[in-house]
Amino acid sequence: MHYFRGHDETEKSNNKGLFIEVLSLIREDNEKIFKVTLENSPKNEKLTSPTIQKDILMSLVMFLEKQMAIVLRYVDKLGIVKERFIGVVHVLDTSSLSLKAAIDTVRGQGYDGASNMSGAFNGLKSLILNENSFAHYIHCFAHQLQLVVVTVAKKHDDVDEFFEQLGRGLNQEISLIRAGDTRWDSHFITIVSLLNLFAEVVAVLKYVKDERSTLSNRNQAKSILSYFKTLDFVFLTLDVGKSMPYRYFVKASSKKRSRYFGSGFVSKRDKESIHNIRIVDMSEYYVTPRKRRTNKTNQHHFEVVIFNTVLDMQIQEFGDRFSEVGTDLIENMAALSPCDSFSSFDKAKLLKLSEIYKNDFNDSERAQLNGQLDIYYHSLLDDEKFFNLKGIADLSRLLVEIGKHLSFPLVYRLLKLTLVLPVATATVERCFSAMKF
Repeated sequence: MHYFRGHDETEKSNNKGLFIEVLSLIREDNEKIFKVTLENSPKNEKLTSPTIQKDILMSLVMFLEKQMAIVLRYVDKLGIVKERFIGVVHVLDTSSLSLKAAIDTVRGQGYDGASNMSGAFNGLKSLILNENSFAHYIHCFAHQLQLVVVTVAKKHDDVDEFFEQLGRGLNQEISLIRAGDTRWDSHFITIVSLLNLFAEVVAVLKYVKDERSTLSNRNQAKSILSYFKTLDFVFLTLDVGKSMPYRYFVKASSKKRSRYFGSGFVSKRDKESIHNIRIVDMSEYYVTPRKRRTNKTNQHHFEVVIFNTVLDMQIQEFGDRFSEVGTDLIENMAALSPCDSFSSFDKAKLLKLSEIYKNDFNDSERAQLNGQLDIYYHSLLDDEKFFNLKGIADLSRLLVEIGKHLSFPLVYRLLKLTLVLPVATATVERCFSAMKF
């Protein structure tokens, strides 16, 4: 709720505050209210103090009902996935039972991690699954990925120091976006922002170090500049931090480990000089950014202490936060992707996906789908119209556009099921924000 400014204070400012502005608007069309409010109030009874404002607001709250936003996600007749805000349903309270009573049938569920929504026993997710075992629940993937990054950033000392240095004073001096726990992709955006503005960031820090009046500001800028000249900063920026949001699956992460350090990654870095930063000898003992010598080699520090450890922590967090059903759904759905000439196509995974939706495919249809998938794959593989598609949403639209959804109706049904399962709740979040206004 907006904080309101009292009348006495507004006389000194053009910004009267929301409460006074609303009251001023109302009294223009109501003579009775006009005669007893603001400057016409009897004696000092203006009723605009912060305490009075809060009392008035609380009296209004007594008449407000709890609300639930309804967003419909569907594939239209043109094969285009749509999300539409249908309206607001009034509920007695926000308990899982009350929310369940407001929902009849659903194809999939997507919420945040609140216990009344995703609780294992009495949450809305569980109540719906008890009646419809195929209304699979997905905790918003974008939110979950952010939580993985946040947890690793806090648990690993070097990564924590890395983001702390990026946020320490930079967001104030040069408006560099500071990594936050709840803003999706904020850690990644912080790093990208720094890389794009690196020269400007260094220039501002040098100015602060030399010209700012306070000793605290000068020392802070000096400390950040010193950190920027370390290999730790370069390594974390280019090889750990920047790639954090993209490690969606454990398998991909494991392959990345062997690819980086198993194919001469370190020797390649040894030959580089980035922004005049000295590339250390990997066989020498590691020296911390604060000039403390250790008994571990640089090779061990960067490969084991940072890269492998961060990777292992991410894998652990992925396992803890992503359910087996949710991960299977996404992995199987990925087999529909048309990207890179249908390189992810996997008939076994798509058949497994159809088995997850038993109400939508009977045994006979699954047998037909088996043969239909082969024809579908070979038919589209060499069709140049499908060469540059960016995802399954583009695939659905194009199939309808050229009429191939009629040639492969069961594949198209599977595609539509994939499109309507909400893996991100951005539209719902925007609705919630609008409801606040």
